Amino acid sequence: MSDAAIHLVRSRVQGSLVQLFRIRIRGVSLVEAMAFVCLSVLVIGVYFYKANAGQESARIKDLDREIQQEDQQVRRLREQLTTLQQPARIERLSQQYLNLGPMGAQQEAAPEDLTDIARRGPPPPPRDFAKLAHPATEPPK
Repeated sequence: MSDAAIHLVRSRVQGSLVQLFRIRIRGVSLVEAMAFVCLSVLVIGVYFYKANAGQESARIKDLDREIQQEDQQVRRLREQLTTLQQPARIERLSQQYLNLGPMGAQQEAAPEDLTDIARRGPPPPPRDFAKLAHPATEPPK
């Protein structure tokens, strides 16, 4: 392109921009109206963003509270598990409800006697079998 053509295009573009600033709608420049619309959109966007952030903050606080409650529940369950797994308690309950105790000499068997023991079948259930099924209630009579 020649210098004259470039100068012509440049002058038309500059003239168009100047006319854009001169256009008025009810006394307000078109550029000012566009700037006002852009600013309004930005203000409304920031308002909705802040409102949404407040809701998210409340949701995060609720989730933190739920996590703390779950942590307390886990702590309580672990304490209860520790109590229930105490060897002394298990030994006491096994003696009380199952009539179990340390193995005596008469309970030992030689390897060659195992087939006879297997043929006899399992031993009868303990007398207090109802207590075993429902330890918190009285056995049926």
